[in-house]
Amino acid sequence: MLNRRDSIKLSAALLAGAYIPRPVKTALSARHNPFRFSLNTSTISGQNPGLLRSIEIASAAGYDGMELWINDIKRYLKQGNSIQSLASFISSKNIVIENAISFTEWMVDDDDKRNAALKELEAEMKILSVLGCHRIAAPPAGVSRDQPIHFQKAAVRYREILALGRKYNVMPVLEFWGASGTLYNLSQATAIAVAADARDARILPDVFHLFRGGSGFEGLSLLNGKVIDIIHMNDYPSSKPVNEQTDSDRVYPGDGVAPLKQVLRDLKSIGGSKVLSLELFNKSYWAQDPLVVARTGLQKMKSLVSEIES
Repeated sequence: MLNRRDSIKLSAALLAGAYIPRPVKTALSARHNPFRFSLNTSTISGQNPGLLRSIEIASAAGYDGMELWINDIKRYLKQGNSIQSLASFISSKNIVIENAISFTEWMVDDDDKRNAALKELEAEMKILSVLGCHRIAAPPAGVSRDQPIHFQKAAVRYREILALGRKYNVMPVLEFWGASGTLYNLSQATAIAVAADARDARILPDVFHLFRGGSGFEGLSLLNGKVIDIIHMNDYPSSKPVNEQTDSDRVYPGDGVAPLKQVLRDLKSIGGSKVLSLELFNKSYWAQDPLVVARTGLQKMKSLVSEIES
């Protein structure tokens, strides 16, 4: 949560007109390629480069955009920095913030926790609106592993945060976690998105989570292209059974056994622009130069895209 000083800074920025630097706005509207390339900062988080250096690395590596973790942004603000300074820095690096990773407990049954989560989520949306970021992840954070999903109830709660997002043009993207035991499958997320009865409902798939949660990959081809506009890109090895694999087992796209060319072809065929965001948690990569890791991941994603387009 924001402290009083951070809230004052943010309120001033919003009252000044939700300051978003012109280059950021231009970047958002000028890119119309079927695929754009993004770096999720988890990929280089083990090296602890810090928020600003992570942005510099993504820019130097040649990415179009980034996914930031909201806690990193809050930490930056708590250090006495302003949201305007961060927006200006992002603009100077010609990077678009495509999405933010958040863990608010918007889906839980406990009314007090959920109401507190909605306040926290709104504060995060206000921050992101200043940065020109129009998406925020909405995973099943806080929901117990042994608690089955009630689709209609979850849909009502998702519809509520969609309405909240419209106030700031920062839309929550429904994320499922393959090993969560709750919202873990593409079919569940699709059911919730449909039951929410909202045209701006979106799903955030992840190659590893599609594998880990037993979704498979054929279902992507059945979806309207508008439902998916960002996907977490990664791969997984064949050396472990599915139920033994964890986030740290993720490898570069193309270095594992995921049917990534099929995934990319299906994403292209269903239509719409898609953000391919590299999200890894591999400790062996964390031991390497973060710029090398970022460049390697981008090259491997671009290579896969070029293969399906040739």
